[in-house]
Amino acid sequence: MKTLIVVPTYNERDNITPFMDQFLTHVSGADLLVVDDSSPDKTYEVVKERALVEPRVHLLLRTQKQGLGKAYAAGFQWGFDQGYEVIVQMDADFSHRFEDLNKLLHQIPAHDLCVGSRWVSGGGTVNWGLLRKIISRGGSFYSRLILGFPLRDWTGGFNAWKAKTLQAIDLPSLVAEGYGFQIEMKYRALKSGFDVKEVPILFEERRVGQSKMSSGIVLEALKSVWKFRLWKA
Repeated sequence: MKTLIVVPTYNERDNITPFMDQFLTHVSGADLLVVDDSSPDKTYEVVKERALVEPRVHLLLRTQKQGLGKAYAAGFQWGFDQGYEVIVQMDADFSHRFEDLNKLLHQIPAHDLCVGSRWVSGGGTVNWGLLRKIISRGGSFYSRLILGFPLRDWTGGFNAWKAKTLQAIDLPSLVAEGYGFQIEMKYRALKSGFDVKEVPILFEERRVGQSKMSSGIVLEALKSVWKFRLWKA
């Protein structure tokens, strides 16, 4: 299946070269699209240079920072336009492992959505403090309770989608503007009756730079969960 890995970046210049190197070494049969929101550190210049000599690497440069959700939506649409059948969400900071990416790619042909899950048997986190674990697991428990589906990891951003699944959940009508879109997208897929599989992953704290995720961002996303229930499949 024609497969695209979509990676949003903002000030990831220190990570992006080793990330692209490892992608090209460890992942076969897939292309990489870096969606950069005009990073001040000019991450996009590094990607543009690699794309000139490596046909599996592509760059989608956006003119301004508009949030993770909109960056992904732009990447998804680029993938639809290019005829990709599978589209994967992945971070460029090495918090998502390439061995787990290959696990998702192995599973996705048999499912509509494969969720990289930290909270099922075999999954977990590395170098996380207790508070962060409580917030993440608590957020997924809260989402599970309110939205009514037994998914274990609602907030994770490492997911493999069939393109037809993404197209069916009506991306332009998503109400979440920030991190909550991860929850909203999964909810729409489940409510639409798609086959969703949780695949255990090990989430590692980023190697270089500071995490863009905070407890406040997660808590803000959880406030939106009640709105997601209004969507009709």
